[in-house]
Amino acid sequence: MTLDVRHLRLVAAVVDTGSVTAAARVLHLSQPALSHQLRDVEERLGTELFQREGRRMVLTGPGQRVLEAARKVMAEVEAAEADVARLAHTSQGILRLATECYTAYHWLPAVLRRFSTRHPQVEVRIAVEATRRPVEALLAGTLDLGIVSAPTRHRRLAHAPLFEDELVAVMAPEHPLASRSVLQAADFAREHVLLYSIPLTESTLFQQVLTPAGVSPARVSHLELTEALVELTKAGLGIAVLARWAVAPELSRGTLVAVRVTRKGLRRHWHAVWPRAVRPTPHLTSFVELLAKAGPPGR
Repeated sequence: MTLDVRHLRLVAAVVDTGSVTAAARVLHLSQPALSHQLRDVEERLGTELFQREGRRMVLTGPGQRVLEAARKVMAEVEAAEADVARLAHTSQGILRLATECYTAYHWLPAVLRRFSTRHPQVEVRIAVEATRRPVEALLAGTLDLGIVSAPTRHRRLAHAPLFEDELVAVMAPEHPLASRSVLQAADFAREHVLLYSIPLTESTLFQQVLTPAGVSPARVSHLELTEALVELTKAGLGIAVLARWAVAPELSRGTLVAVRVTRKGLRRHWHAVWPRAVRPTPHLTSFVELLAKAGPPGR
């Protein structure tokens, strides 16, 4: 074959930069070396690929055809190199992970242990700073995988269903509403509601129950940690709405009571989310599979 990859790369570089001097810098060659290669390929082909017009390099008809081939071949070569690099490093790498709910960090360690057994060379980094905002972090490129409580419809993100869980109203056993089997929106009107430190517009309780019914609790307090919500609730200082699995130990000990919110229940549909433009690595796919199989205990 007369042409090889270096010739194609050379022609494309001259066209892209507009001169032999600039192309030489891009290809990390001296100008004389690049000029020699260009003359060599033209002699082999028996035709000029460029016409020299002062400092400008203008493609000839044959040169245009070589450029077309160069674009196709170089794109395929670069794709092959990327695939080879990915396949050569499937057993190692970094997985940056965050979830929009702090309670998920209580059950993630069990999944992480199973994952580390399968992929001991992959480092999982929990991006706590992206908690509550995993979608924004994914779009910004600072996260590889997000765990969210609703499917995202963003065109730049792909998602896979994981599991469902139920949010319940939790309160001290002596609370007046503790004997109820179901709470409706109106039941929260006179209560002190304890929430995570999020805007009310992002609260599942407010989005799906209270706001549509036009109900506002007598008082709302925001706390960052699940433990704080649980302890204040146990002390009879308010009602919290939490995942049933998150308070399972307290429910079994009788220190808290859980009541369903609305007759159909307040359910969340958890999904794994990752950038659509990036082909999922084998270890990312494996982690998603483990999440779907495991999930929170007793959900």
